[in-house]
Amino acid sequence: MVKIAVMGDSFITQRLPKDDSDLIQLQQLLAGFDVRFTNFEVTLHNFEHPPAATSGGTWAAARPVVLKDLGWLGLNMLACANNHSLDWMHGGLLSTIELLEKNEWVYAGIGRNLAEASQPRYLETKTGRVALISVTATYDQWHRAGEQRSDVPGRPGVNPLGHKRIHLVSKKNLQTLKEIDATTEVNSIKNINVKEGFWKKEDGPYQFGQLFFEAGITGTTTYMDEADAGRISKAIQEAERQADVVFVSLHAHEMKGEQKDRPADFLKEFSRFCIDEGAHAVIGHGPHILRGIEIYKRRPIFYSLGDFIFQNDTVEKQPTEFYQLYNLDSKSTTADGMDARSQNGTRGLAANRNVFESVIASFTVEQGKFSDIELIPITLGYERSRGSRGRPKLAGQEEGQRILQTLSVLSREFDTTITIKDGKGIIVI
Repeated sequence: MVKIAVMGDSFITQRLPKDDSDLIQLQQLLAGFDVRFTNFEVTLHNFEHPPAATSGGTWAAARPVVLKDLGWLGLNMLACANNHSLDWMHGGLLSTIELLEKNEWVYAGIGRNLAEASQPRYLETKTGRVALISVTATYDQWHRAGEQRSDVPGRPGVNPLGHKRIHLVSKKNLQTLKEIDATTEVNSIKNINVKEGFWKKEDGPYQFGQLFFEAGITGTTTYMDEADAGRISKAIQEAERQADVVFVSLHAHEMKGEQKDRPADFLKEFSRFCIDEGAHAVIGHGPHILRGIEIYKRRPIFYSLGDFIFQNDTVEKQPTEFYQLYNLDSKSTTADGMDARSQNGTRGLAANRNVFESVIASFTVEQGKFSDIELIPITLGYERSRGSRGRPKLAGQEEGQRILQTLSVLSREFDTTITIKDGKGIIVI
């Protein structure tokens, strides 16, 4: 029987104080589990690498010493594929890989080539072997790890899951788009590149600029990339034969419309696909808030576990492009930039209490069968100053009740019932 605790994003940029009674309480709680998982959402270096021109929102970086603090807290399994993995380009990614390996961490989702980024990684516990496959759906195209050839090395990057977004419109409106196409240059670049052999001709939905359309009942839907899903399926099937428990970690900001607390259609499609292929659980994170929980074929899909550590606003340094976003000059500091972005704490993630409220999901797996799932509410200090917020602690009674009720409502979409008892949420498998 493998005892497991899984958490959402750890965007850690500060040291963790070892005399913090709240952290010590969490440390003691986590010590009772064989597996202590989180998504590691920063790169590791001493700012010696050049930044990318764009980022996942903040150019995420921390000094390497934070690995010691995560180990002290008790974490032992890290997912690393996310939208911040290449914030400091390939140098920052390779530095992160080298430091994780040097410090003997079990991690997955990034690599020196596609084979490394895609492969399952294993945690050996006294009660069973646990495999982790880490995937990100949110990334820039150049973040994708590249497959190596006999004559060309692979490209460092992330284990990607692509998707296609299809907008459904009436037949009349689809015809109007085609008429606009015929009388403008909206598709001229695509057409000439396909004609000259530089781009691949794509069958399927009608492409209008960078958008795809079909006739149908109006709305928008998304579909997972079949080639990426096929590669990930092979990793799951490999891990299922080599381990007792198989997790797929899925980092995704993609949402349904403008509802951040609801996953995009392709995320539901892919998560169920992973279970069908042999995964025991899908652990989602990315939007920095909770999303619902689904029990599919008696196995859990956590569409987002929110944040476990969130110190986004105290990252040490940011590049020129960050300051330019807010019309700040070269004399501005990180604090100036964070003030401008959040309008002094009145908008964005810094002003959203839900970003700082989450859960630890715990359960056991024995011979492929799950115990009931226990949801332990935590808070990250929304009411604290910028310098002190972002560290987790067990939620008080009133806060915990609110967090669990929120998660209960979000999970109704998936016909999941969460019973709140003694300050914890219970999902009966």
